[in-house]
Amino acid sequence: MEPIVYLNGGFVPHREARISADDRGFLFGDGVYEVIRAVDGALFEAGAHARRMAAGLQALRIGSLEGGAHALLGVAERLLRENALLEGEATVYLQVTRGAAPRRHTFPAPSTPPTVYVSATRFQPPAELQEHGAAAITQADVRWGRCNVKSTNLLPNILAKQLAAEAGAFEAILVRDGVVTEGASTSVFGVSRGELRTHPLTPHILPGITRAVVLELAAARGLRVDETPLRGAELGRLDEIFLVGTTTDLMPVVVLDGTPVGGGSPGPVTRALQQGYRARFHGAARSLLLST
Repeated sequence: MEPIVYLNGGFVPHREARISADDRGFLFGDGVYEVIRAVDGALFEAGAHARRMAAGLQALRIGSLEGGAHALLGVAERLLRENALLEGEATVYLQVTRGAAPRRHTFPAPSTPPTVYVSATRFQPPAELQEHGAAAITQADVRWGRCNVKSTNLLPNILAKQLAAEAGAFEAILVRDGVVTEGASTSVFGVSRGELRTHPLTPHILPGITRAVVLELAAARGLRVDETPLRGAELGRLDEIFLVGTTTDLMPVVVLDGTPVGGGSPGPVTRALQQGYRARFHGAARSLLLST
């Protein structure tokens, strides 16, 4: 079955989708994106993703998207239907760039329409790593100073992720000026004596949707949370480390830079939050389906 995608107002076969060579997303990485999980045709935390995309568009001053970011949720739902993704799990990718214009560093004319692209694909969660735990490495965080914007400028993340892969690890945990910020494609949590530690919301990290869900789950369970940044030197003394993200869910880190974390297996706090997250993920999907 030929995948159907959305491009600039139309639903077309993937092979027919064409984007201008003058598009600023291609030339400059001048755009934002989101990835939304879906289960049985229902988008998970869709409103939160749309709000984050809207904030990113505002930060980059891309203001001519008709209907705003929330209008793309209807597009996403239609693509799930068009691509027969109403059963099982899927991901929806949404990207908006400043549009196509002659190559100049300054913004093009305000009348330039943005380029809007959305696709939907089948997704298989990394269940084996979620169950048994993953390895990670640490790397210097050399990204720009506005990591709170989910922009398409991902080259430092790609390089860090590749170094992790070459080391046989799943993720690179980034450290800026001695402070743990986040992973190359995840948010990072540590556990010490039953207390959660994670970086506070600042321009140095992405305001992760899954991160926010985990903090809600922790509060509901009475877990203490300290959003004082972890120092890189503290990582080796943590009882547990886990990663969270839209396509990662909650993944235990059991080896860091070749050294076991805690007892070298997923810890009790990670397990409890994993269970809570799975219940919310599938429960939210059922609630959305029952309400339609």
